[in-house]
Amino acid sequence: MSARRLPPREQLTVLFAHVAYRMSERFALRDTGIRHVEVRSREELEARIGEAHVLSVSGLWRDDLLARAGNLAFIQSISAGTDQYDREALRAAGVRLASAQGVNARAVAEHAMALTLALARQLHVARDNQAQRHWRGMISDLDQREDELGGKTLLIVGLGRIGAHLAGLARAFGMYVVGAKRDVTSGAEAADEVIPQSRVMAHLPQADVVALTCPLTPETERLIDGSALAAMKPSAFLVNVARGRVVDEAALVAALKEGRIAGAGIDTTVEEPLPAASPLWALPNALITPHTAGETRRYEDNVLDLLLENLERLWRGETEIRNQVV
Repeated sequence: MSARRLPPREQLTVLFAHVAYRMSERFALRDTGIRHVEVRSREELEARIGEAHVLSVSGLWRDDLLARAGNLAFIQSISAGTDQYDREALRAAGVRLASAQGVNARAVAEHAMALTLALARQLHVARDNQAQRHWRGMISDLDQREDELGGKTLLIVGLGRIGAHLAGLARAFGMYVVGAKRDVTSGAEAADEVIPQSRVMAHLPQADVVALTCPLTPETERLIDGSALAAMKPSAFLVNVARGRVVDEAALVAALKEGRIAGAGIDTTVEEPLPAASPLWALPNALITPHTAGETRRYEDNVLDLLLENLERLWRGETEIRNQVV
């Protein structure tokens, strides 16, 4: 099916769907004259999606909503990841899709660096000690002390916008950065060394920190499995700001419990919110943040900049939109 056309500005309705983000409020400040509504739940989204010509959504999306979306022409995803959308179904329905890739690249990279620093400096341990009013004494065992990042090797799996920015931050700390990416013909300037993604396993034994910044694809799902974790140094850290399913979670729990890697900074998990029964919560060498790496005070405005640019492109009849997926 050919792509559905957007109605003129004065007839357009944009539907914002997110449990927390204040998209509608920030959009109103733009004074665009475009009608817009906002919903906070799946039930509200189901009830109102028929009004929408444009939908800005992320976690609330389900593919069965397409059957109710007779006016929908364009989805501007609020998230960088788009694995929740059935691309073929959207294409068949004539609905365009763009990701929010890049709008939070700096934020996610900074978060990955923060997790790396926190693990190396044992800030999670200090916070636990603070909660117990415990003043830790001096440590004789060198392996148990805080560490420095200078001279350490960081392996970044996914040297896209987030990975490239993380590489720059890590190099500023004196780290040697190896970046793994599908296309090694570009982006070589971001890291000290660039390798094809197929060579990740071979480089794991040299890495002091392994940071995951790659998209979730059939090739990256469970990329870090038991074999990959076994290949890492016992002193190494794993940092995941990609998607939970890039890691075999059960294998990670086992590796952390048995001390086969030193620790993990985890922003994304297989099931979100992370269930209270998950063994990850109780692991002292796991530092967990609730998928907030990309969440900043500017996030809504960054997405809206992208949305408005894409609307103008579609009104002009351009075939290519920014961050086009479908």
